[in-house]
Amino acid sequence: MHKQKGFSLIELLIVVAIILIIAAIAIPNLLRARIAANESSAVASVRTINTAQVAYNSAYPTVGFAAALTNLGDGGACPTPPTNVTACLIDSTLAAAPNAKSGYTFTMVGSGGPPAGVYHVEANPTTPNQTGVRSFCSVADGVVRFVASGGIATCAGTETPLQ
Repeated sequence: MHKQKGFSLIELLIVVAIILIIAAIAIPNLLRARIAANESSAVASVRTINTAQVAYNSAYPTVGFAAALTNLGDGGACPTPPTNVTACLIDSTLAAAPNAKSGYTFTMVGSGGPPAGVYHVEANPTTPNQTGVRSFCSVADGVVRFVASGGIATCAGTETPLQ
């Protein structure tokens, strides 16, 4: 009698069960890692915008702080020399509408003046609890603040400074 070659149904079911158990353990960790990476990118982008605003304010003292993120970007092609409309201080991904990057949506408004003496920048998750858990904001003092649990950061004074 010939012995058949191959796997039995029980052996295949055991392998599938082991793969499902490993996936059940690994997928939530992968999602948490992606959220942490998105939040880290959002904080770095807020810090980049803060630095760009200081440079913009120094380069164009009669204008003050930039009124919008598009003023800090290159507008598709950086003019020579840069102007207060297209200052070429941040990358086009962050400056271009709708200002979404790495699972976060960025908004910034400069006001006051002229020259504009204040601004605030906000980074909110595109899909709360999926692309990020915390929202971030900053004002002209350069301190990045956050709101936990999917709240919207507006830098109205209720946010916690990031350590």
